[in-house]
Amino acid sequence: MNTKPMFLHNLRLASRYWLSPLAGYTNMPFRLAVRELGGLGLATTDLVSARALVRHNEKTHMLIEKCAEDVPLAVQIYGSDAGEMATASAWLENYGAHVIDINMGCPVPKITKGGGGSAMMCAAPAETIELIRRVVNAVRIPVTVKMRLGWDASQLTAPYFARAFEDVGVAAVIIHGRTREQGFSGSVDRTGIRRVVEAVERIPVIGNGDIRTPLDAERMFDETGCAGISMGRGALLNPWIFLQLCRLETTGDAGLPGDYDRRLDFMTRHYELLVAQRGERFGSVTFRKVAGWYSKVLKPGRELHQQMMLLAHVEDFHAIVEVLRRRGEPQHWNGGHVEIAVPQGPISHW
Repeated sequence: MNTKPMFLHNLRLASRYWLSPLAGYTNMPFRLAVRELGGLGLATTDLVSARALVRHNEKTHMLIEKCAEDVPLAVQIYGSDAGEMATASAWLENYGAHVIDINMGCPVPKITKGGGGSAMMCAAPAETIELIRRVVNAVRIPVTVKMRLGWDASQLTAPYFARAFEDVGVAAVIIHGRTREQGFSGSVDRTGIRRVVEAVERIPVIGNGDIRTPLDAERMFDETGCAGISMGRGALLNPWIFLQLCRLETTGDAGLPGDYDRRLDFMTRHYELLVAQRGERFGSVTFRKVAGWYSKVLKPGRELHQQMMLLAHVEDFHAIVEVLRRRGEPQHWNGGHVEIAVPQGPISHW
């Protein structure tokens, strides 16, 4: 496996392993908690509306909140109006974003019905390419595009668009190996990703989809020839995966993900960062949205699970963690290897 650093134009990334945006989850507290584990090359915010950014919507600005430790950071935007997308991108550059990521992959009707997300893949190609060109020309920082293989199996347009985007100055493309029609069902088509890799001449293609383990990552590299990997649900399951992949490159041994106590440590750090960002009340409410996932991994039992889902106070959180530490690993605990439900909407409750 390649151990060279990755570049997006002049931006040097510490690794070629990226955290994908997941609506409702990849907020600043989660990004910081993952960064502290090591190995992460680039993190991306939740997808945000370019129109809402242009109109200075307060909730949208909260979605892209960052801090000095949250670097390098890509902000993912969506929209179908080239002027709004370019204006929003210029604002984000002044705000301090390191990368603009354009969402052409989201399959959710709320996004596609306005012409954004994966709907851009079946719009008039010239209009889509012109929109990307306008964004690239509006900023000095790298612009990337996240897209699917196509709208459906009859319209696998990703190779064509990838080459066209390279020609207008895009720094990289991230390919989720499914069509919009598939949503998150079925298996990732690595042959389809390889076709995108073969379509470009210079820019890196980043593979995405169904990467839960270091072995999955090796298979993605071997079968697609991609330059890097972006992980979303795999990082929820195992936030150590970025560090594991870097270790695999340098030593040949990925090592193990966090044990039970270290997973409790990670959950605690995540919660503390949420409270630091949003205060005790709203930090606790935000934690409830991810408590179900932590319960799947830690298997606390019904009573503690209910307490986590109704969490309101810092002292209650620490009391739950103390009980879990005293109990130790549940019987037949499998190291946290569980299947995570796929997102069902733009803001999914994990």
